[in-house]
Amino acid sequence: MSAPAPPTTSTGSPAGGAHAWRGIIEEYRHRMPVADDTPAVTLREGGTPLIHSEHLSELTGCEVHVKFDGANPTGSFKDRGMTMAITKAKEAGNEAVICASTGNTSASAAAYAAKAGMTAGVLVPAGKIAMGKLAQAVVHGAQVIQIDGNFDQALTICRELAETEPVELVNSVNPYRIDGQRSAAWEVVDHLGRAPDVHVMPVGNAGNITAYWRGYREYRDDGIIDALPVMRGYQAAGSAPIVQGAKVEKPQTIATAIRIGNPASWSQALVAAEESNGSIRSVTDDQILQAFRLIARHGVFAEMASAASIAGLLQLHEDGELEPGQTVVCVLTGHGLKDPEWAMSGVDEPVTIPADLDAAAEALGLR
Repeated sequence: MSAPAPPTTSTGSPAGGAHAWRGIIEEYRHRMPVADDTPAVTLREGGTPLIHSEHLSELTGCEVHVKFDGANPTGSFKDRGMTMAITKAKEAGNEAVICASTGNTSASAAAYAAKAGMTAGVLVPAGKIAMGKLAQAVVHGAQVIQIDGNFDQALTICRELAETEPVELVNSVNPYRIDGQRSAAWEVVDHLGRAPDVHVMPVGNAGNITAYWRGYREYRDDGIIDALPVMRGYQAAGSAPIVQGAKVEKPQTIATAIRIGNPASWSQALVAAEESNGSIRSVTDDQILQAFRLIARHGVFAEMASAASIAGLLQLHEDGELEPGQTVVCVLTGHGLKDPEWAMSGVDEPVTIPADLDAAAEALGLR
């Protein structure tokens, strides 16, 4: 017989002190489209840290926090949506799932399918996926196929396969993915006790900004918060179809996770920006790279695409669009170990010294 669930507060957060995090479906079951007895396919995703950044706060004059979703089980925010998508696919009796991916979705789908005892098929752009992400999909047993094309073409193929073959599509066009990802907004509010004034995040396929906005609105509608944040989304300049107002046939950026030329949730992202009096803008690869290094130097190793939110924050500050004292949350969508090559680029090789105390002290500048 299973142990009873701990009591919860009005927001769905367990009451009575510390407890073992159970994954987003159990923590927010009353808000998820599942029955009381629906078994959750979970790796205990969610519950990721909201980290106060003293450096970014001092730099901008705001109270800046970073939501580090790289702390999820497969190292990215995709796990929030995948636990829901795979849970519902399993409940419906599906035995196989498929997705197109620039990396993180494939890693997450492969892991959750493996947990559920299901088969996963993954289509990725040839040569355009970080090795760390590809390794995750492979090691979890997914059938990985590289296509001579980009993400958008891979997604088109997956959509058609899902319509004609006995396989469930688990990209963010699957509504259960968005259901799961909105949990991050609830966690932000549960941590802060309110919504931030400004919420800054990367935009690739645009499902995450869609999910956050929906999550904030639901908490507002339920009377848990009385104000909503201004949503600020940032695409990479070489992959900015929403900013340009047209599809990008050959998107280019070092931030591979947001290298998408035709976002599946394009219209929903525009709604989030417009309803919140926010915006969807772009930052250059140079700005992203500088932000990637900046946030790492202050304790958080996030993947390159995540740094678009930090670059966006700095751009907002430079343009005078932040008010002193505002509470700002920047989303860091994935872990830096997804693509360690960038972390090592331009860095000198570690020095080699004899196994000697004096040599170590000298090399460290202690003598």
